[in-house]
Amino acid sequence: MIAIIKYNAGNVQSVQYALQRLGADSVVTDDAAVISSADKVIFPGVGHAAPAMQYLRQKQLDKVLISLQQPVLGICLGLQLMCKHSEEGDTTCLGIFDESVRLFLPDSEHKKVKVPQTGWNSIADFKSVLFNGISEGAYVYSVHSYYAAMGKETAAVTNYILPYSAALQRDNFYAVQFHPEKSGSVGEIILKNFISIS
Repeated sequence: MIAIIKYNAGNVQSVQYALQRLGADSVVTDDAAVISSADKVIFPGVGHAAPAMQYLRQKQLDKVLISLQQPVLGICLGLQLMCKHSEEGDTTCLGIFDESVRLFLPDSEHKKVKVPQTGWNSIADFKSVLFNGISEGAYVYSVHSYYAAMGKETAAVTNYILPYSAALQRDNFYAVQFHPEKSGSVGEIILKNFISIS
């Protein structure tokens, strides 16, 4: 069973539908016991970092998340909250990844570039089993104004104004900035790869 964490940060149903299409059983929950006992955990999210972290702390899910031993996949806001800090609301996050989350700031060279990034972009430089069977330069779908910086835990790279972490990995914790559930066949492979992690 895959536990999808519910924390008032949107996008939960589309992730569950994507898992259903792959034949994977899942439950949407904010119950700490259910999350802790699940085979795998998905931490999705669309929204603002500060109220999302506030909800996690109120439910003590922040402590649950950092203690998990099974495979965990953060998606979009989930990735950002798994980092140490976000500029969005000057928010202290979970600190699973030793990266900071920053707002895209177009410079003079990119002054016509829109924030948020919305649409398809390519990913490359894979360093995770999540990307087994995916070609370098494959396209995925993103919607975000904030990004995780590059660092030792970067597991894939993309470029929008500047290079940033399209994915992060440390031990049993995986995270992607893009939306695999909205990324067609590429996203389906990524979700399958996560489901198959033992």
